[in-house]
Amino acid sequence: MGERYLDVVDVVGSIPSAPTKYKAKVRTTLTARRLLFSLYFYMERIFSMDIVITLQDGEAVTVAAPITVREALERLLSNKQRKRTIAVLANGIALDLSRTLTTDTTLQPILIETAEGLDILRHSTAHVMAQAVRDIFGTNVKVAIGPSIDNGFYYDFQRNEPFSTEDFEKIEERMHAIANERQQFIRTELPSGEAIELFEKQGEKYKVELLRDLEAETVSFYRIGEFTDLCRGPHLPDTSLVQSFKLLRVAGAYWRGDEKNDVLQRIYGTAFFDQKALNKYLNDLEEAKKRDHRKLGRELDLFTTQDTIGPGLILWQPKGAQLRRLIEDYWKDEHYRHDYELLYTPHIARQDLWKTSGHLDFYSENMYSPMDIDEVKYQLKPMNCPFHIGVYSSRKRSYRDFPLRWCELGTVYRYERAGALHGLLRVRGFTQDDAHIFCRPDQLEEEIFNILELNLHILKTFGFVDYDIYLSTRPEKYVGSDENWQRATDALKLALEKKGLEFMIDPGEGVFYGPKIDIKIKDILGRAWQCSTIQVDFNLPERFEMSYTGADNNEHQPIMIHRALMGSLERFIGVLIEHYAGVFPLWFAPVQARILNITDDQADYCQGVYEQLRKAGIRIEKDVRNEKLNYKIREAQLAKVPYMLIVGDKEKEHGTVTVRLRDGKNLPPLSIQEFAAKVAEECQAGRGI
Repeated sequence: MGERYLDVVDVVGSIPSAPTKYKAKVRTTLTARRLLFSLYFYMERIFSMDIVITLQDGEAVTVAAPITVREALERLLSNKQRKRTIAVLANGIALDLSRTLTTDTTLQPILIETAEGLDILRHSTAHVMAQAVRDIFGTNVKVAIGPSIDNGFYYDFQRNEPFSTEDFEKIEERMHAIANERQQFIRTELPSGEAIELFEKQGEKYKVELLRDLEAETVSFYRIGEFTDLCRGPHLPDTSLVQSFKLLRVAGAYWRGDEKNDVLQRIYGTAFFDQKALNKYLNDLEEAKKRDHRKLGRELDLFTTQDTIGPGLILWQPKGAQLRRLIEDYWKDEHYRHDYELLYTPHIARQDLWKTSGHLDFYSENMYSPMDIDEVKYQLKPMNCPFHIGVYSSRKRSYRDFPLRWCELGTVYRYERAGALHGLLRVRGFTQDDAHIFCRPDQLEEEIFNILELNLHILKTFGFVDYDIYLSTRPEKYVGSDENWQRATDALKLALEKKGLEFMIDPGEGVFYGPKIDIKIKDILGRAWQCSTIQVDFNLPERFEMSYTGADNNEHQPIMIHRALMGSLERFIGVLIEHYAGVFPLWFAPVQARILNITDDQADYCQGVYEQLRKAGIRIEKDVRNEKLNYKIREAQLAKVPYMLIVGDKEKEHGTVTVRLRDGKNLPPLSIQEFAAKVAEECQAGRGI
């Protein structure tokens, strides 16, 4: 009597693995409760299934699905290992720890000390920064994108007022508060249409534009606190690890990199898992500012640019020109020793040449507009390659001629946006240390090996012994046969292995005409610079119908290798300035010594010493001003002159000089001949002679 009805009961609605068609809601009495719960657990057993979760090292466990990544790791990792794990690669796809696994999966933990872990931390920190900005400045600030980048992260905002240093302090303070609140990164998904409606209501036009371009059925979001952002993830489990960070600067940035779009404010920052690493990075940044080649280029009178000449066009000062000459002379000498022949080619060519080469099809946005000469269109060269092919085609070639090794310090011109120009590192006119090798297929591996030998020798001579090497393989769009691509890739790989060099495969990143090797040198601060490249080309020999007569008297197509060791002289000198902080080794220092007199009584003697040393090939200056000696020494040190030759009455009497080093140490007095011999010996050692 008095049977009471339950409210609507979802029989199997809470069984995640149950198909929707089996879910039903029924009205029942209390006396049927036991029956319903029996049915619930029975159907849960039916619709759940066992899956195998395997670690990359092979350890495996069988679990009931569905199961979260975090729960799976509890079965596979120790507590210590789990504390270091912030995400996983699940069958190669990066996932949060909260994601659900429903099929057999291989997991690779992403640890906090790895590059992948640091990338996730920085991406998560970008979200925390955006949340802090919204918390402080409200919804009038519109958000765009906030990825991790090399050495940090950024986030783009649309705000009427510029962000200030005081704003940075407020933002960082709020970020620390968010971190201490241990807010979770909560992932959700929505159909794309609903997501667009959501952001349209919020007035987030940049997110709406991204969503419309994605054309995806569903999209994912991450929420921390009251801030929700469109994001693929993965992220940290919560904000507690976002502790060691620093906001660095703000800059203008066009939305989506298009100068026709809105100008946004881009806040840059960096983050690490511990304060010690952050402090080291910030110290390195300060050191990098001191080494900035633009600053040192002005202070040392090496180069300049002027708006009246044009942005991105370098004017070399006398000392900079001397530095460049020394590098060029060394480059030419080394190439001559390695059986290269020097070429010189024009700066312009008929437009038809660039049509044949394919540059007008693939590279026109980086080329300058044509000029009319005698009713024919000419264009400035962006590359030297077609000119070297012109030399090749000047006469018939035989298989006996190979290999042909031709090099050129060729100045080329490429359009760069004004905002991308950066001292010597990104310019509009620059000189490539270019070379092209034409060879037979049976010579390819040996030629690549020889290029690597010369390349690493030259880099070592300039003080670069640490580098990363990448072998870039065939992209989706390419020219040439699969057989040729495989032969060229194998040749590059075998040459690297024969040289005993560690390298990384960069799949699909070869150029359309062939695979390549890229060498990124590291400076004294550990920063990587792209300089050297070795590229195998099947495209240009075919486009220009290049051929040679083989031993079988038939016509064959030669293999062409493009090769640059320094990349460009401008960029390489910029890197050298920052690597050495302007304190160049003696052998390529623009000025090797400066004579300083103590009083006017030694002026004539200084002039004689100056003339003798110049005749001996020493790059020397004299400072015979009526100034105090300490003042002149200080100026020479600021100019980073390796040797100061101090002359007083005693030196004048004995025909010697007192030698002071730029670090403040003194050498015993030397005769003019002894000093000249010392410099010559040190220069030979520096050049590896």
